[in-house]
Amino acid sequence: MTAPDMATLLEGAADRIADVTRADLQVMLRRAALLLRNSGSIAFDADIDDALRDLSGEFGLTRSDTIRFIVREWMEKNTYLPVYSLGEDDDVQGSA
Repeated sequence: MTAPDMATLLEGAADRIADVTRADLQVMLRRAALLLRNSGSIAFDADIDDALRDLSGEFGLTRSDTIRFIVREWMEKNTYLPVYSLGEDDDVQGSA
């Protein structure tokens, strides 16, 4: 038998909240917080990680922002996201 995952434990505790001890609830909430805190990391192979580090330096962005930029560009180019283009008559702010 395998141990239940954190989501199952939390759902079970929510269903029987009156029966859960304070100590058990604290343990579950701390484990959930750790999982959430560590969920933002993406592990890549060394060559991809090196390329991301180089790109981040060139773009002046953080690693996470560089990954977001790459994914957004890829999704726009492959029509998974709409591309917002400006027409000649569109108003823009700033100067060129």
